[in-house]
Amino acid sequence: MTDISQYTVDPTVSAIYEHYQHSRFEGARTYLGASIIGKGCTRALWMDFRQVKAKMFDGRLYRLFETGHLAEPRFIQDLKAVGVTVYDIDAATGEQWAISFCDGHFRGHADGVAIGIKGAEKTWHLLEFKTHAEKSFNELKQKGVKTAKPMHYDQMQVYMHGLELGRAYYLAVNKNTDELYAERIKYDAGHAKSLIERAARIIYADTPDAPLSNKPSWYECKWCEYQPFCYAGDWELPDVNCRTCIHSTPIADAAWQCERTTPATVINTAKPCEHHRFIPHILPNLEFERYEDDKVFYRSTNGLVHINQSKGSFDVQA
Repeated sequence: MTDISQYTVDPTVSAIYEHYQHSRFEGARTYLGASIIGKGCTRALWMDFRQVKAKMFDGRLYRLFETGHLAEPRFIQDLKAVGVTVYDIDAATGEQWAISFCDGHFRGHADGVAIGIKGAEKTWHLLEFKTHAEKSFNELKQKGVKTAKPMHYDQMQVYMHGLELGRAYYLAVNKNTDELYAERIKYDAGHAKSLIERAARIIYADTPDAPLSNKPSWYECKWCEYQPFCYAGDWELPDVNCRTCIHSTPIADAAWQCERTTPATVINTAKPCEHHRFIPHILPNLEFERYEDDKVFYRSTNGLVHINQSKGSFDVQA
């Protein structure tokens, strides 16, 4: 009889993965994160911010994310053991070091700040900790952070700008061998400001930029979770929340307001009202025709008229 055990997942392992998936899923992030502002596609960043589709990963990935977080206390312990003074908590708030721009819609949380880094003992440094698989780690050693991990570099530039620090200390570990790599990063004011300006353009844009390519097979688009909202193909609707509604606008204090009401009112974006109407630019299977009497009219490639006149759904007419 053929042994099929090698092709099946142990039921206990499956249960662990399922536990991670359901216990770690927190829904879509409510702000544009500094950790991803260096991503190449501004359309994808806009969709992240607009919560077009909440991302749920499988349990193994959530466990992997936790592995990265579990490494942080050890990094701090290592630094303290060699005489570096580490502050992983902002004494003024009692929480992680935080930065905030664009009326609170663009934010991030740093791993810490430190003084006493060897070779620059009197200079305050931002701390950024990362774990890498061996291939990624070897590329990092060969090319340095800016070239090998540009998103990490951009993240640190924004943090340094927000915390008014002139240097960052990037400390990474090879998960296969436990080898460490460290690099001091210099603050680049022009670059940091350009990233914040990029965030502002994304946050305050009513519509997203065009896709990176006109071909869904393009390597940066092929595996993107937002592909169904960029290219015509399989029918998939965005999530129904105020951020995917044509009436919503980001305002100060990380809040949103509904422009349909008079006067405009601050809203809880997770609880859309019956007047929710999808932003046309995230419906690639439909061509927008007009907005009339709280109805949004579209036409599909087969000539049918689709009317978005109720929350999260369409009526179809020949």
